[in-house]
Amino acid sequence: MDIPLPSRSALKAQAKRLRAAITTNGTPFSHAQALEAVAHQWGARDWNTLSARAQDDAQPGYHPGQRVTGRYLGHRFAATIRAARLMPGGRHALTLRFDEAIDVVTSPHFSAFRRQVNCIVNMQGVSPRATSDGQPHVRINDAWSGA
Repeated sequence: MDIPLPSRSALKAQAKRLRAAITTNGTPFSHAQALEAVAHQWGARDWNTLSARAQDDAQPGYHPGQRVTGRYLGHRFAATIRAARLMPGGRHALTLRFDEAIDVVTSPHFSAFRRQVNCIVNMQGVSPRATSDGQPHVRINDAWSGA
């Protein structure tokens, strides 16, 4: 069974604890030596190799596979985020895949159902684009920001 590799900062913290444990016994042990020892424990030939394989800490935000609920053009939805990209200013470009198709037309004469949409939302999960009555196109209820 493979153990998932921790984040880069978790590996650095492991090296720091290792160094502290060894130096309390009076044995000189540098931080570089601790990093190399941790790399060997994880099966890498050196720290640079391990560091390249490790991921950065998870950044707050949206990510593919995340479940969200909210409103799209006034209709309630539950969806899975298919794609997410962080944009300047803390905005996120998202592709939402709705669990059930949403009728995006208000006319009683015809319908146009959408199952997937692309949108941009701010850090509160609200799109800057709005309908003619001022309602945001997208409002995500359970945004990562807690708003």
